[in-house]
Amino acid sequence: MIAYHFPPLAGSSGIQRTLRFVQHLPALGWQPLVLSAHPRAYENTSDDLLADVPATAVVRRAFALDAARHLQLKGRYLGWMARPDRWISWRFDAVRQGLQLIEQYKPEVIWSTYPIATAHVIAARLHRKTGIPWIADFRDPMAQDGFPADSRTWQSYLAIEADAAAHARYCVFTTPGAARMYQQRYPSAASRMVVLENGYDEESFASVAPQPTNDSIPADGGRPLVMLHSGIVYPLERDPTQLFEALSRLQKAGTLSPADLRIRFRASVHDDLLQSLAQAHGVQDFIELCPTIPYRDALAEMLAVDALLVLQASNCNEQIPAKIYEYLRAGKPILALTDPAGDTAGVLRGAGLHDIARLDSVDEIARILPALVHDWRLGKALLPQKSAVQQASRRGRSQALADLLTQAVDAPGVAASR
Repeated sequence: MIAYHFPPLAGSSGIQRTLRFVQHLPALGWQPLVLSAHPRAYENTSDDLLADVPATAVVRRAFALDAARHLQLKGRYLGWMARPDRWISWRFDAVRQGLQLIEQYKPEVIWSTYPIATAHVIAARLHRKTGIPWIADFRDPMAQDGFPADSRTWQSYLAIEADAAAHARYCVFTTPGAARMYQQRYPSAASRMVVLENGYDEESFASVAPQPTNDSIPADGGRPLVMLHSGIVYPLERDPTQLFEALSRLQKAGTLSPADLRIRFRASVHDDLLQSLAQAHGVQDFIELCPTIPYRDALAEMLAVDALLVLQASNCNEQIPAKIYEYLRAGKPILALTDPAGDTAGVLRGAGLHDIARLDSVDEIARILPALVHDWRLGKALLPQKSAVQQASRRGRSQALADLLTQAVDAPGVAASR
């Protein structure tokens, strides 16, 4: 399993996918070997998830540098040092160590996971050298309209995904929209493109105590509804500008005040942006900016607040934030500021949730916020359906991956060009 996102990396929900597969696969007949990057390549680290790595798991860390931090001179570095990403240096030692792992353990499948594209570069090289079946876990689309913005990086992304479509036994996506996009882009490989969604880890939630009930509790004495956005706020893909504008409009109209609603941004990474937007719209008193906390503390916070917030622009309609599934498990009302036609909205509607407004529509946000606060005060806010929550567990997703691994071994192969 070739994965950049692995403990002790901190600050990314993407770490959970590989980590939980590594936890659950041994009980399903598969023993993972993990090939990751040296922790020096991580901008932020934390030991809080290291204990979740099974003692029996084999984990190798290859030499890797972050071009933006280790290879820059006077704040600049050459573009080729970060193409397809800032960790391309990981490739060289990872291929060497990957071949050593293959020689020692004789694995049956190679699995690599995006969003660090270099992981697929490493896997492609190992596949070519050994002929071992390769599963490319894309998660989300790579080369998109306008992303990456640099044309050469975009071309490198396109070359990597085309190579995977041609030679990987399966290409895996976390959303139906992403899978459809690639089936249309690479029709000859359409039958080898499958969906394996993200999920939540029940064991992690079970270790968080005490757990409040899943009932929506009205405010006591008029305290404000506390709504949490947990995780990164990307300036483009999760731009909260219209949310802040809607808050300003509601405040000026006397419809909503900070006594009614507090929005907590936890580990946004872009606190300065949020602070400046809040000041520009005069809504600072609605907003809390809070630092990163350990993973289980973040889960406990989801269980403790009154509601949860999702931000997802329409240019990400084929993507679903991984934290959505943890939100569902938390059993709280969820406000989704996203395109109703996108996959994120589809997952929420499938769980019986309909508090959805477009991220770029001040009018829609201004309509839905007071209604959500009103319903919460009356104890009538919509909660995720239990059946939808149960279907989203990481253990169930791991069973689906185990089945796919077996199919990769048994299915007719795709020729490995050498």
